[in-house]
Amino acid sequence: MPELPEVETVRRGLEAAILGRRVRGVVTRAPALRWPIPRDLDRILPGREVVSLDRRGKYLLLGFEPGTLILHLGMSGNLVFRADRPPAGRHDHVDLVFDHGLARLNDPRRFGAVLWHERGAGPVEAHPLLAGLGVEPLAEGFDGAHLHRVSRGRRVSVKQFLLAGEAVVGVGNIYASESLHRAGIRPTRAAGAIGVARYERLAAAIRETLAEAIEMGGTTLRDFAGPDGVGGYFQLACRVYGREGLACGRCGGTIRRIVQQQRASYFCPDCQR
Repeated sequence: MPELPEVETVRRGLEAAILGRRVRGVVTRAPALRWPIPRDLDRILPGREVVSLDRRGKYLLLGFEPGTLILHLGMSGNLVFRADRPPAGRHDHVDLVFDHGLARLNDPRRFGAVLWHERGAGPVEAHPLLAGLGVEPLAEGFDGAHLHRVSRGRRVSVKQFLLAGEAVVGVGNIYASESLHRAGIRPTRAAGAIGVARYERLAAAIRETLAEAIEMGGTTLRDFAGPDGVGGYFQLACRVYGREGLACGRCGGTIRRIVQQQRASYFCPDCQR
């Protein structure tokens, strides 16, 4: 699933391509994604300028004068800008057409979303899909003290605590494993049993890991591609994820793989306590 670094990579690429441009048309081929695509987008958006392009967690927010288009890439989606306007493929479900090309949503599993939030309905941050999201890990306000405070009394593992998205958003499976390794914390450790000093190390590791992944265009394990159609390469820099049986680069121990809540976790039992 595209996580924060992948979605931020898409956001930055699209910002360069379509910010300040006017939509000329909307083509919807599969109106039933995770939720039905609004039927009147082809009436609302043509002639409207993209005035902002933001991200909240794993949601892309395309701002227009009358409201915000909320996009989610689902489990395996891509949002690619194409200046050459190629014919649509089987899983190309939505096009935003501009004078200089089109932004095309490809989603083989149809778990993505294209939704419209009217400005008159209030701030987009209050939308039901966004209102309950945790703190942005790259924004002010995210630190070890925050993680420590919201984890009190939590018996769930720290890995699941990070993935839940209530304390912090966008730290997906790969980035949780990598951040916990950098912080020296075992993924099975109870979230409520970790002290503030270790959470400070974890918060710093999360920031460092996500920033590095963004600079590398995200992670491409199977099918993620940025808005230019090129995959990311953070997978080449992973210290534990996908490295079961190999030596830990920090201590020389052997990296292990376990399954937590149906998700693979990778860690070093020697230097992660």
